[in-house]
Amino acid sequence: MTTPSLFSLVGSRAVVTGGGSGIGRGIAHALAAAGASVVLIGRTDSVERVRDEIIEAGGEADAVLVDLGDTAGVAQIADELADRHPADVLVNCAGVIRRGPFALDAGENWREVFAVNLDAPRILSRAFGDGMRERGRGKIVNIASLLSFQGGWEVASYTSSKHALLGLTRALANEWAGSGVQVNAIAPGYIATDNTAALRADSAREAEILGRIPAGRWGRPDDLAGAAVFLASAASDYITGHTLVVDGGWMSR
Repeated sequence: MTTPSLFSLVGSRAVVTGGGSGIGRGIAHALAAAGASVVLIGRTDSVERVRDEIIEAGGEADAVLVDLGDTAGVAQIADELADRHPADVLVNCAGVIRRGPFALDAGENWREVFAVNLDAPRILSRAFGDGMRERGRGKIVNIASLLSFQGGWEVASYTSSKHALLGLTRALANEWAGSGVQVNAIAPGYIATDNTAALRADSAREAEILGRIPAGRWGRPDDLAGAAVFLASAASDYITGHTLVVDGGWMSR
């Protein structure tokens, strides 16, 4: 196999949750550019706009509107989605963050964050993973966070969900590696998306963040493209249970 073909996704189908904006949009475009037919899952018509972008660029794409925060709803349609769009690659990217003191969260934020950040990946990994294991091949890529390793500040629900997602990644990697399915994660650093808008709007906090990033800048969704294609392709066939940190050097400080 030549080096370029190691990273080719021609003939494969990739499902990307949260593909309507930010990191998910960037990953969806990258997988499509590598040759995958991409199915975007999200709760707003932004996934339809990204579908159209990919098609206009010469790729293949479809969009499915699903509220990933509705755990019962996701569970109800997960198998149907997997039957309609059997996947070679599943990227669990959709995520929400709610900021505020833990002592003031009566549970609403906690339940919402865990529904999107952990329950949806759990349900979709089971549904799409069944077909992957039957076919003897597949890639699941979970989008973790630097807060899969650190505590953060006033983001207890998000931090806890991302720690748990990392645990799920490792557990499924152990269970499914023998079936030809690799389960890995990407932990983005501070990326300029809607989820980090509040931090970038706070000049003091932004200065603190930039002061710790050796690269000296915020990341962009495109910075994750190579990592996503790598973990979705044959180039990573003997890598599983790994979390690839893409952070401009944050974790090395």
